[in-house]
Amino acid sequence: MSGAASGGPVRAGRSQAGYVALVPLLGVLWGLNWPAVKICLGEIAPWTLRMTGTLLGGAILAAIVLLRGGSLLVPRAHWPRLAAAGILTIGAFNILLAFAQLAAPTSRSAIVTFTMPIWATLFARLVLGEPLDRRRLAGLALGIAGLASLGLPLLRAGQLSLGLLWALLGGMSWAAGTIVTKRFPVAAPPLAIAAWQLLIGALFAALGMLAFEGVPVPRPLGGATMLALAYHILLAQAFAYFLWFEIVARIPAGIASLGMLIVPAVGVSGAMAFLGERPSAADLLGLALIIAAAAAVLLPPRPARAAAPARTP
Repeated sequence: MSGAASGGPVRAGRSQAGYVALVPLLGVLWGLNWPAVKICLGEIAPWTLRMTGTLLGGAILAAIVLLRGGSLLVPRAHWPRLAAAGILTIGAFNILLAFAQLAAPTSRSAIVTFTMPIWATLFARLVLGEPLDRRRLAGLALGIAGLASLGLPLLRAGQLSLGLLWALLGGMSWAAGTIVTKRFPVAAPPLAIAAWQLLIGALFAALGMLAFEGVPVPRPLGGATMLALAYHILLAQAFAYFLWFEIVARIPAGIASLGMLIVPAVGVSGAMAFLGERPSAADLLGLALIIAAAAAVLLPPRPARAAAPARTP
């Protein structure tokens, strides 16, 4: 074997290891978006915030696609499915989470929303007929236990807020959009699909903004809000989506999914550090159970070991 030939797999292995190292960064970027959005909501109305974030995030992704020589073209027949997925996964998901954070603690909203992989598994069974194996059933059971550990103490204390319902519906909306994408795939590059979905989400938010908030009047924002808004648009939207598709193109999806498992823990930690929230013991138990549920659903099973050949006497 020549030196050049033997060096190729080594370089590929090193490149893959580099992308694996980016997985925790992705989880941190999306996790810290929770306190960033909460800070923004202190000065920016929810529909306006979501319209601004998704519009600029989608425009940046579209520019990246074009600068890399890619195409944004989508077959005409696929636009309805792209629009449905964009409204569910981006538009409705983002606005529901904004109202969830306005009505409930950010840490608790993040925990409840992260049931979205569990809902995706359940919807896949109902709509796509995907089987529920032991791991998925365990994930559903852990998810129900996590929601119960969060909700029952609040129900007893009369503190069950509407915000948690918005968070739950947000997770369901994301899951429904995922099922639409699986059932009706779009013939376009993944990064182009992400750009269009963000722009479709922006149109959805713009219609809600005009209906419920009117045309926004520009006004100066506080320094903390400006920093949080820049983080939300540049890092949590544009860069994180770009990073996600770069990662999943180069490493197994199961490893990439580890980044999602980090999101709620970082979101809760960020709410504690930047917003001064103090989750209860029931919140932390719910967090642990829901992360375990998502791990059971997202991570692929270990391949069965081949049986050792029997020795001949």
